[in-house]
Amino acid sequence: MADGSCVLVWAVAFSLCVGVSKCYYTIPLKIYTGRFNSSTDLDLTSLQQTPGGNVLSLASDPAGQVNFLDMVGNLLGDSGRGYYMEMSIGTPGQKLNILVDTGSSNFAVAAAPHTFITHYFNTELSSTYQSAGRAVAVRYTQGNWEGELGTDRISIPKGPNGTITINIAAILSSDGFFLPGVNWQGILGLAYPMLARPDSTVEPFFNSMVRQLGIPDVFSLQMCGAGLSASNTADPAGGSLIMGGAEPTLYQGPMWYTPIKEEWYYQVEVLKLEVGEQNLNLDCREYNMDKAIVDSGTTLLRLPVNVFNAVVEAITHTSLIQDFSSGFWAGTKLACWMKGETPWRFFPKLSIYLRATNTSQSFRITILPQLYIQAITDVDGTLDCFRFGVSSSANGLVIGATVMEGFYVVFDRAQRRVGFALSTCSRHFSIIQLTVTNTEENAGSIVPEVDLIS
Repeated sequence: MADGSCVLVWAVAFSLCVGVSKCYYTIPLKIYTGRFNSSTDLDLTSLQQTPGGNVLSLASDPAGQVNFLDMVGNLLGDSGRGYYMEMSIGTPGQKLNILVDTGSSNFAVAAAPHTFITHYFNTELSSTYQSAGRAVAVRYTQGNWEGELGTDRISIPKGPNGTITINIAAILSSDGFFLPGVNWQGILGLAYPMLARPDSTVEPFFNSMVRQLGIPDVFSLQMCGAGLSASNTADPAGGSLIMGGAEPTLYQGPMWYTPIKEEWYYQVEVLKLEVGEQNLNLDCREYNMDKAIVDSGTTLLRLPVNVFNAVVEAITHTSLIQDFSSGFWAGTKLACWMKGETPWRFFPKLSIYLRATNTSQSFRITILPQLYIQAITDVDGTLDCFRFGVSSSANGLVIGATVMEGFYVVFDRAQRRVGFALSTCSRHFSIIQLTVTNTEENAGSIVPEVDLIS
């Protein structure tokens, strides 16, 4: 329960929201790009082999020579991309970096020492921390943790003035959750109460903000990591989290919305996928097998196995890369070109069609190769190495950072919809297309009518 000071903050914030049209908070994010050391994370022995031993010359372009290098220890986990914000927790405040995740619902912070993190939230040093006496555990696609539930005050730089009281999961032990080199010490789950653990009575962070501050039940994300290499030594500015609305200066063109089908994850409906201009011609149930969600905490675009296989087959049949190593598609090898090469020209664009809020319409979000053929590291100053930003999934289609980095994404919980618009940060890379399609659903067909941006 909030104390008197929190109620006062709520009253001030609410009066501000009523009195002005703009009532939201723009919170800067940094991006953890993943740490990658070519001398320890790649098998470089093939580079010393006889010329041509591990080099593919693309037949359609003799200058396009590519080396394939084995990723060492890649099965131990990929720290991947992660967008995080700074937060102060407890009294007096303890500063932590918190990962932003739309695919879970617990606000959880390290509350005990761990080999891979520099500091943690010490509950004993906070005079306002209250234990709920309940154990909690969460398992993610990668990693898991266990701890105890409690409550405490938090404040956010450049966020709302004052503090609010929220539920906190104090992480006491974990496995595969904190990874080497990460610069964050907790996770902010922004999904619905249905996903909260141990049950839906644990009010998620954003629900508490909406209730206590009176802000609109909307948040939005601009994720600007496209083109950044995992060999960066410092975590650069990575975008913004806007709590309470959308910031018009962070996107251009129209905002197109798709309905939220069920309020647990941000579940949406995918109608079809295209590789280049080629329709995969799969039943739409294949794309939504188990579920299709929008998840900022997932690094890659993850596709159900049948869809993933169809995408890889379509890429190899419609592009210049028919003889590419299977290890590249499976994520066990990086593809490396000589510096100065532009490997994206060898790959087609990918398009995802989403159901529009007017159910007789759909729109497509198109991601160019600069998003899904991702720069990872350089080798000896002569090669640039890339990975495939798409993977297979056993638990549904996940629109992760690979896609979201091209768009400004609005999670409009008040109207049960997720919006996509062209992100201003993508203009610097010239890599994003947003195409809107009016659809006539005759015998299941989808007929495109107009491309707003080409």
